[in-house]
Amino acid sequence: MATTSTDTGRSNQKKRTRTAIVEAARELIGTGAEVTMPAIARAALVSEATAYRYFPDLPSLIGEALAGAWPAPADALRPVEESRDPVERVAFACEFLLRGILTRQGSVRAMIAATVTRPETATTRPGIRFGLIDHALLPLQDTLAATDPDAFAQLKRDLAVVVSAEALFTLTDLCRLDPDAAISSAVRTATTLTEAAVRASQITAA
Repeated sequence: MATTSTDTGRSNQKKRTRTAIVEAARELIGTGAEVTMPAIARAALVSEATAYRYFPDLPSLIGEALAGAWPAPADALRPVEESRDPVERVAFACEFLLRGILTRQGSVRAMIAATVTRPETATTRPGIRFGLIDHALLPLQDTLAATDPDAFAQLKRDLAVVVSAEALFTLTDLCRLDPDAAISSAVRTATTLTEAAVRASQITAA
């Protein structure tokens, strides 16, 4: 069956509508303000029902809007790429992630809220922290990772708790720290964990 001009027009309109919704989400995310489906729909000049026809939930829309927004881990850690000190690298990775979260905190909070109430959508979260942690710990591949893979895996899990939006918001919302103090606290904890793991591996090796 041949495609009619009407079919093509509808297809193009759908693409324009989807693009408008994603762009509206991206612009709202960039402001750091609260991100909701009604707010995105208003900015895109569509109804909320229309927005939900294109995206089944807020996490899926935020995920698409954020695609490509974060650099690859190697690019993010470029300023410390020559360093073989995992502590220095972890400190940089932690601060990089948390400052990035602050600039996008409306969308990050919305994503966390959605995935807490619907755990099955957790896979839609970008998981930026894991790539950054892996890259930061590359100097340990031939030491701790080789001699004690369980300890290395535990270090990664420990860091995943600290190098995270959840940790940042605990420090700002519940501990009432200002953003800079909260980031400093998280970085201090992340480096302490890394230092302890490195020290333990050196003792074991000796």
